[in-house]
Amino acid sequence: MATDESKALAAGLRRRDPDLLDHLIEQYQYRLFRYLVYLTASRERAEDFFQETWIRVLERGHQYDGRARFETWLFSIARHLVIDWSRQKRTQSLDSLLDPEDGAPMEIADHSDTSALNVMLTQEERAAVQTSLGRLPAIHREVLLLRFQEEMPLAEIASILDVPLATVKSRLYRGLEGLRVLMTGQAL
Repeated sequence: MATDESKALAAGLRRRDPDLLDHLIEQYQYRLFRYLVYLTASRERAEDFFQETWIRVLERGHQYDGRARFETWLFSIARHLVIDWSRQKRTQSLDSLLDPEDGAPMEIADHSDTSALNVMLTQEERAAVQTSLGRLPAIHREVLLLRFQEEMPLAEIASILDVPLATVKSRLYRGLEGLRVLMTGQAL
């Protein structure tokens, strides 16, 4: 169900309101860019996708109807751009973009709000988690990042990934279990 705020946002996007777009970019720039860096493992690629995502928002703003949260729609656009690019490059999956042997995803310092996960973890633990996350399959890593780093509800993650809620729950469980195994060094 669309709220008054999301209806106003949808109307502003239909009008291509430049002030609204500036506000949205300012509000979501860090989170979107961080997400893209984790998906692509490249700051340069993430910058390109970041710009292309906002171009798509401007071009296709009329398609946003306000029924879903804006960030769900925004992250879906970004994710689909990365998927389309990876298909063009004949990559098998997002896993090939983040091959642990080629280097872990770049860590970007957050100068704004810190997530609940970052508040709880020390620097050493964060480094260990980042290393372990880089070793997880992309489908599990992505769900963990959206849930705990972006603090998105499971239903929104399902919408972004275009999969059933049960699939998100399964990937989250498997991702957490895989992370636990990697962090503790225990065998499955």
